[in-house]
Amino acid sequence: MTHPTAVSLDRRGFLRFVGAAGAAAAFTGSLAACSGPASTGSAAPAAADTIEAGISYALSTGFDPMTSSGATPVAANMHVFEALFDLDPVSRESYAALAAGELEKAGETTYRVALREGATFHDGSPVTADDVVFSFRRVMDPANASLMVQFIPFVESVAATGPKSVEIKLKYAFPLLKERLAVVKIVPKALVEKDGTAFDARPVGSGPYRLVEATKEDKIVFERWDEYNGTRPAKAKNMVWRLLSDPSARVTALESGRVAVIEDVPYIDVEKVARKSTLEAAQSFGLLFLMFNCAEKPFDDKRVRQALHYAIDTEKLIRTAMLGNAAAATGYVQQTHPAYAEAATVYGYDPEKAKALLKEAGVSGLKVTMVTTDAGWVKDAVPVIKEGWDAAGVETTLDIGQSGGQYTNKIDPGKFQVLVAPGDPSVFGNDMDLLLRWFFDGLWPEKRFRWNGTAEAEKVLELLDAAAKTDDAAEQKRLWAEAVDIIAEEAPLYPILHRKLPTAWNEKKLTGFRPVPTTGLSFLDVGLA
Repeated sequence: MTHPTAVSLDRRGFLRFVGAAGAAAAFTGSLAACSGPASTGSAAPAAADTIEAGISYALSTGFDPMTSSGATPVAANMHVFEALFDLDPVSRESYAALAAGELEKAGETTYRVALREGATFHDGSPVTADDVVFSFRRVMDPANASLMVQFIPFVESVAATGPKSVEIKLKYAFPLLKERLAVVKIVPKALVEKDGTAFDARPVGSGPYRLVEATKEDKIVFERWDEYNGTRPAKAKNMVWRLLSDPSARVTALESGRVAVIEDVPYIDVEKVARKSTLEAAQSFGLLFLMFNCAEKPFDDKRVRQALHYAIDTEKLIRTAMLGNAAAATGYVQQTHPAYAEAATVYGYDPEKAKALLKEAGVSGLKVTMVTTDAGWVKDAVPVIKEGWDAAGVETTLDIGQSGGQYTNKIDPGKFQVLVAPGDPSVFGNDMDLLLRWFFDGLWPEKRFRWNGTAEAEKVLELLDAAAKTDDAAEQKRLWAEAVDIIAEEAPLYPILHRKLPTAWNEKKLTGFRPVPTTGLSFLDVGLA
């Protein structure tokens, strides 16, 4: 298979994500084969030169960075892959990664980028301009069902101008270009073309760590890539991420010294863990959201969707299930976000209003199966939601299962009524355009909550496009706020709350560790004490 040097594609034709479920299924079946010449086998490396961490989410998707959306593989990819420019996982500020320096402006909407000399992939092959062009092309090709394409609608073409330089042409000026380029990770063309399925299970990048082994529901093993010559070299020889979805197992692993750090400390254990370990809880965009199958009655009626929001006692949920470690959603993003604006519709607890809306919609005796995921904090939260719905006369049954299975078997085929689940696209970037497009442009409205094609959905996209094209910060914020008002009123998918992320670590074992304000952990610039 050959690919043209330049890429030029129409945006609206991209957004047909028909392959996501099949890719996830293929990944699940291929994990056992995640080995090769570079593998060190299943035994964990010696602890003396190894960072060991406790991770809260299972491997629900593969590692291919153009389609990977699971919390754990996305976090792993921060260490395995590089983009031209990446975002610091803590500060969220942009820095040159595979780029040798800053973008060079060659025209009103044309930029040139030189690649870092000596950069190599984990198979030893050099990173070339052809790899960069290929990486953009595969993200922009609708046949590849990339989850990243909705984040770069402004890219017109990418072309090689030499072995180590590329030119990027835009459809229109985009003020956040450098930050947004972080979503396209650069992959080795030859390996991906040879076997894309194997690459998804056993990724090869140019980052400071290479992935050695991934075993579903067990561990991910990394090894330092000694040929890495960028600005974020690995400071430990090895890393082992223990996949500990059980909250008590993570706490025990930290307390016993089996791991040096854990993410997602159970809220009930925060005070206990903080007495013996360093602990920090960061307010995040990370949300618990309520999503409806808008193609199924009566959830095609926004009054029913609104009613179920008003029937949630969010303050009780935060107080009892999350022990105060969250903030009720009063807009699309958390109040600490630079683009925060209170939505015109704020869903405070109002069971009488919920009943009135259901009656107005002509709905009585509603029975709902609430599909949800098995993350520990989510399992603590959903009984409070069920309690409120039951009290409003909505007979509610809980369907709790592993995230990947719920999406593959129920959500994506459309065999569900309501989903309550966590989400955190801020792992890809923190600007409002990206956070809105993740849920409202492409896969989610088309294949999940099935709201695409409505006048309101089209209006949201129009507002996002207008905001992306203006360099007037005040006007941009106004356009985003207008989009949020529509989304809040329609509520096809809308946050219930934004959570705090408690992370705990042993300062005697790690140097330079900082928790991130997103799902996952980062060990860039982190070493062993």
